[in-house]
Amino acid sequence: KDSGRKIERFTPFERAAHWTNAITFTVLAVSGIVMAFGKFFLLPVIGSTLFGWLTYALKTAHNFAGPVFAVSLVVVIATFIKDNFPQRGGLDWILKGGGLFGGQDVPSHRFNPAEKGMYWWGMFFPGLIAVGSGLVLDKLIPGLGETRGEMQISHMIHLVAAVIIMSMLMGHIYMGTVGVRGAYKAMRHGWVDQAWAKEHHELWYDDVVAGNIPAPRSGTGPDG
Repeated sequence: KDSGRKIERFTPFERAAHWTNAITFTVLAVSGIVMAFGKFFLLPVIGSTLFGWLTYALKTAHNFAGPVFAVSLVVVIATFIKDNFPQRGGLDWILKGGGLFGGQDVPSHRFNPAEKGMYWWGMFFPGLIAVGSGLVLDKLIPGLGETRGEMQISHMIHLVAAVIIMSMLMGHIYMGTVGVRGAYKAMRHGWVDQAWAKEHHELWYDDVVAGNIPAPRSGTGPDG
């Protein structure tokens, strides 16, 4: 049951960085899938003329979204890195499956180990690899991408990194919408009820109550 008292979970800057990163990656993922595999599942349906126009438009969108994604990725990494290092209670959370084994939520800090896993293995490492290989494919790194073999290797690395991100994002989107009630509202509006914070991130909630972390972090209220 909600307490009626709010805690700021994400500042407007954090939410802007997150949504910019999420939207640009969605554009990259959709355009990349169509360009790479569209000839197998889309070309037979819409025909060569429309498919040619569509892939040209998506290639253009891919090229424009790529730099925005790269910048937003660096911003997101820098913004959230301090809360994604291992902390006390993390091993217990993992051993209990975040509450799957035991029937109740396991106390965690601002981000639980699953969210930290998304940060490191669904964004930090594969994201930087995708950006780096993309720069090679765009011939923006001197000395790389100058031969057919280098381009082929870069394409494979780029594809594998993108598939890893998409796979991790499926779980992230599920947990952020259906899996954990209130998680989506937290990233949309920035504020969560104290009861929600205590239930899902009790150690973070305790730090806020103790004054170690300010409840209003951006100087704005729950209504903006």
